[in-house]
Amino acid sequence: MENYSENDLRYIRAKERVKKIRGFYIHATVFVLVNLFIIAGNRQSGETLADMDNYWTAIIWGIVLTAHGVTVFFLNIFLEKDWEEKKLKN
Repeated sequence: MENYSENDLRYIRAKERVKKIRGFYIHATVFVLVNLFIIAGNRQSGETLADMDNYWTAIIWGIVLTAHGVTVFFLNIFLEKDWEEKKLKN
């Protein structure tokens, strides 16, 4: 088993955090593009923006995207660094 210094562990955690943030941004970009495509397609078929059927995909996916954002950006507020370090040592 390799021994990591504190700097190595911080670098590894920072790298994982950046990977999670990047994943969220990719998820958000795909969310916007797909939903714009769906709404544009519905407009082409003659449906108006007032039709609720246009929005179910965006609403459900938006809830999932919000949960993803909470886990990436706000979960660290509730699970502080001490908790994470204790789990790494166990």
